[in-house]
Amino acid sequence: MNIQIVSVGKLKEKYLKMGIEEYTKRLGAYAKIDLVEVPDEKAPENLSDADMEIVKKKEGDRILGKIGVDTYVIALAIEGKMKTSEQLAGDIESLMTYGRSKIAFIIGGSLGLHEDVMKRSDEKLSFSKMTLPHQLMKLVLVEQIYRAFRIMKNEPYHK
Repeated sequence: MNIQIVSVGKLKEKYLKMGIEEYTKRLGAYAKIDLVEVPDEKAPENLSDADMEIVKKKEGDRILGKIGVDTYVIALAIEGKMKTSEQLAGDIESLMTYGRSKIAFIIGGSLGLHEDVMKRSDEKLSFSKMTLPHQLMKLVLVEQIYRAFRIMKNEPYHK
């Protein structure tokens, strides 16, 4: 199983890096994980709708350039479907069972994901109705993927 996490922006916070590194190391026993960061588009605070669209398009093109044609794509989006950890585990297991050995999770930048990325996605996943920083979301996502593999293998994991 090859899992790719494509995110916009460079992770700077040491405490988040340490957490992500820990779960990535643990995941190595179950799957190959590739963390890909694409540059965020520099933009001023007050953007017009048209300027926001341009920024999302540029970031979206960078994201799409990192995803293979045979990859199952899951976009993290506030309007996506919420799942339990068990449901996520079951979905990943089903993908593996039916020969989908490449999965990419996509985390957008501060403005979200461009519609081209959403159209390329096979599904949309939401962790909360709240807006979360994309750097923190990467840590939560890696932990949940690790938890999913522990669930699939019927291995203990703290609740």
